[in-house]
Amino acid sequence: MPSVMEGSERGEEGENFHYEETEDDNVSPTSLSELLKEGTKESHDHAENSKFVKDFLKGQIKKEVFKLATVALYFTYSALEEEMDRNKDNPVFAPLYFPLELHRREALVKDMEYFYGEDWKEKIQCSEATKHYVDRIHHVGQHEPELLVAHAYTRYMGDLSGGQVLRKVAQRALKLPSTEEGIQFYIFENISNAQQFKQLYRARMNALDLDKNTKERIVEEANRAFRFNMQVFDELDKIGMSLTEEAQDGGVPIHDGKGDLRKCPYYADKLAGNAGPGCPYHAAVTLAKQPIVQLILAACVAVAAGVAAWYVM
Repeated sequence: MPSVMEGSERGEEGENFHYEETEDDNVSPTSLSELLKEGTKESHDHAENSKFVKDFLKGQIKKEVFKLATVALYFTYSALEEEMDRNKDNPVFAPLYFPLELHRREALVKDMEYFYGEDWKEKIQCSEATKHYVDRIHHVGQHEPELLVAHAYTRYMGDLSGGQVLRKVAQRALKLPSTEEGIQFYIFENISNAQQFKQLYRARMNALDLDKNTKERIVEEANRAFRFNMQVFDELDKIGMSLTEEAQDGGVPIHDGKGDLRKCPYYADKLAGNAGPGCPYHAAVTLAKQPIVQLILAACVAVAAGVAAWYVM
């Protein structure tokens, strides 16, 4: 869920990504947009420098983790847009209600169908960190709707800024289709110019009839939203560290010869007294060490390289 950032970060090839355009110089320092920008700078820095986000921007994202991040986004936006719909006529939020331009739930449903199939609802669940975030959004929408501004600002402005960088990184790193399946979340079909729309959105925020205390509470809530997002990042990062490449996409995990043997189904069979085949990892390693096998593999690689070279001529 790293599309919340608005700032700058170094990408896959070291280039500097500028997520947030410069505000209008005429904006008052007491306007809500400026207060949010200044009041969340530290949170921006923490989010951008989290291990999960930095690895993502380098293209170091496992597909299974990306799928789980998309699941977290689905639950988060389902809650956010439910509360936005609830408060669409409330003057403390109504000017920021842009369902056609901003709402992400339908796009996320398409991503769920791509990653998990038609029965995706039966295959996903809301993680613990995401549930805390969702519960807070519902509380705000039902009891303090003026604070809903903070959650909408944090999510959507990030999606239109840094999210567009992450879209390209994910598509390239995960080799997703050029037809953009799996990244519909990042595509805003009804916004032709993201920068102009963000300027409009900020102008609407600044026009809200809010006193100083309410503005301060909104800034505080925006920082809270960042903390929720970072908790989700940490959760995803821990999951990513526990996965092997072979375990992605729901495949059977292959034991790497280290760690808990019970995680390897082949070792589990042996420990249970079954006389089944040995662990394929160790069998493959042993076989690959044989000189004749190495010679055959080298010959195969040479032939494949020759065929590939001919094909692209």
